[in-house]
Amino acid sequence: MLTKRQGNAQARSSGENPRLGRTSPNGRHSPVIPYPSWLNSGDNTWQLVAATLVGLMSIPGIAILYGGLVQRKWVVNTMLMAFTAFAIVLVAWVLYEFQMSFGTPLHLGPGILHSAVGEPKSILSPKSEIGQANIPLVSGAGLMPAFRFPESSLAYFQFVFAAITPLLFLGSVLGRMSFKAWMLFVLIWSGVVYSVNAFLLWGGGWWAQLGAIDYSGGYVIHLAAGTSGFVAAAVIGPRLARDRAKAVPNNLPMVATGAGLLWLGWNGFNGGDEYFGGQNASAAVINTNLCTAVALLTWLLLDMFLSKQRKPAFLGAVNGMIVGLVAITPAAGFVSGVGAILIGVIASAIVWASWTYFSRVSFMKKVDDALGVFHTHGVAGLVGGLLVGLFADPAMAIYYNKDGSAVSVAGLFNGHPKQLALQAGAAATIIVWDGLMTFVILKVLGLFMNLRLPDEVLEVGDVAIHDEEGYPSEEGLIAVGAGSSTSASTSAPTPSPVAERSAEPAAEP
Repeated sequence: MLTKRQGNAQARSSGENPRLGRTSPNGRHSPVIPYPSWLNSGDNTWQLVAATLVGLMSIPGIAILYGGLVQRKWVVNTMLMAFTAFAIVLVAWVLYEFQMSFGTPLHLGPGILHSAVGEPKSILSPKSEIGQANIPLVSGAGLMPAFRFPESSLAYFQFVFAAITPLLFLGSVLGRMSFKAWMLFVLIWSGVVYSVNAFLLWGGGWWAQLGAIDYSGGYVIHLAAGTSGFVAAAVIGPRLARDRAKAVPNNLPMVATGAGLLWLGWNGFNGGDEYFGGQNASAAVINTNLCTAVALLTWLLLDMFLSKQRKPAFLGAVNGMIVGLVAITPAAGFVSGVGAILIGVIASAIVWASWTYFSRVSFMKKVDDALGVFHTHGVAGLVGGLLVGLFADPAMAIYYNKDGSAVSVAGLFNGHPKQLALQAGAAATIIVWDGLMTFVILKVLGLFMNLRLPDEVLEVGDVAIHDEEGYPSEEGLIAVGAGSSTSASTSAPTPSPVAERSAEPAAEP
């Protein structure tokens, strides 16, 4: 019997490749290379690392951030809704959504309808997974350098952006939305709404052709999340009055962990969107962190000197952090460090005022946006997208022409006032489309199912919905274990002592 080493030696002497189990056409070994000439291992590695960082922002990042902010009776429901949405979007993404967002345009009519969304196709074939990445209306049209990694890297990188968007506006509907309705809503919203957002601005669609810009998702993701979350909260209705009145986070260390994952994960969020491991990616990362730090400090100072309490608050710092991350997202690689600082100060001050004062307006008080997504993502994304129309710096090279000249963008303060108008137009489109379609999708789903859980279920929370608790007592563990091992079930599980405690409802920062 031949040993493995002897067998490999015999295979080599006979011209057989011991790894692949086949011979080259001439019976000899041909030179073997690890990947085609168009692939750059550094760019590919960075794209996959950046995608993983963004994925970690969702799971576990948002899952534990939101899980720490809600009432303890909603911890399991919150985390499971986040994980489930992430999974749903991935399956839909490879089946049809990626091509709807970044593929060949589906010509539906004149004007914006000519380039509003791509043709729905799957990316499951070998060619789709290992072939060179391409966005037909962008890289395929010579508007950027050819991709130096495979389609699967681009698809996964863009997937984590698609997945995080519904997770963000989950914060608007926590504590009352039906789990089944959530699953269907995410599936439909992701294809009908998000794909259009992405194609219009990133896939070479109508607004991109006019010159509107969104570096990494201030509009496509955050303005969309704020708009859809607010509309969804209005349609579904509020939490229980008792829960809404006593909104106290259940676990601040858990919030801190989730917030930290968001901050550092954003290095991949903005650093990966240049698609190359070049100088602009580095600039986007430092600008992201600079703007975030400034926004956090600005919010803290406003809390200390202008709020009713006149005290620095950890949840206020988290709010400021999120605002900075969101506001720099549409601008990260388009502005200088000075622009990043200005965006941090301006956006944080505006969103702080929105959170503190605008939320008291009567019609705003009627809508139960549980974690304030409208402010920290919707308003912050809108402000950041408009500010890039002011501060975009032509000296910030994104790519280079063969003659060495820079490919860049200029804003109003650098001699291009039209950019601000383009940013405003793109924002209006996202707000109208996302708000309208969110309303329509939920109203249609409401014809076939209840969007909001019954009050008796809302009183109990996780135990009634999932037969699990985030912080079970020994009695709760025994009850859950017994319930899962028997076929009989009760229609209304008795809450454990943890679930019976006074409401410690979800309070957003």
